Amino acid sequence: MPDLHVTTYDGPARPSAMVLVLHGGKPRSRQAVGGRSASWRRAGWLARSVAPRLADAGAGVRLVRYVERGWNGGADRAADARRALDELRDVHGEVPVVLLGHSMGARIAVHVADDPSVVGVVGLAPWWSAEDPVEPLRGRALRAAHGRRDRITSFRETTRYVERARTVADSVELRDMGALGHYMLSGSERWHDTAVGLTLDVLGAEVPRSER
Repeated sequence: MPDLHVTTYDGPARPSAMVLVLHGGKPRSRQAVGGRSASWRRAGWLARSVAPRLADAGAGVRLVRYVERGWNGGADRAADARRALDELRDVHGEVPVVLLGHSMGARIAVHVADDPSVVGVVGLAPWWSAEDPVEPLRGRALRAAHGRRDRITSFRETTRYVERARTVADSVELRDMGALGHYMLSGSERWHDTAVGLTLDVLGAEVPRSER
């Protein structure tokens, strides 16, 4: 089995929660995700930005780099995320985990949200559709943020998915990012602030303040 690359960012020595960042990709591609992948690099920028602020709440941050770029039906990418969750549990034990995903990463997140460590999903410009299940979110929190100028994924589809998730999720929120697009380049600081705020909202009842 190919190695799964996971980057760990500076944070608490003994985190009381973890945030697993899941990057975007393509509908179909068997190309390996290398260090020059634009989606992975964008998620790295996100992770570096949010890690210090999440560390102040006691949470650590890890970024997954998938084995391949494509969704390819979902099974392999879900397996990548589940491997990362297993490895995280081996290192940090049974701490609560938030899945922070951009685009395809948010799609992966809702497919693996039934992992016992996961307490919620935060999706940024998520790629969700009628094909994606909501049952894995049962008893978890769902937070989403989407811009109205996104030409890659659909604000309308995100709204529909969020409404379906209300039937099973513990709590749900969709943040309207207004005139922002998909890649989180324009308005990057606002995207990062939103990611921190929504993640801390999910973790609010789970994470006590801790010394770093």
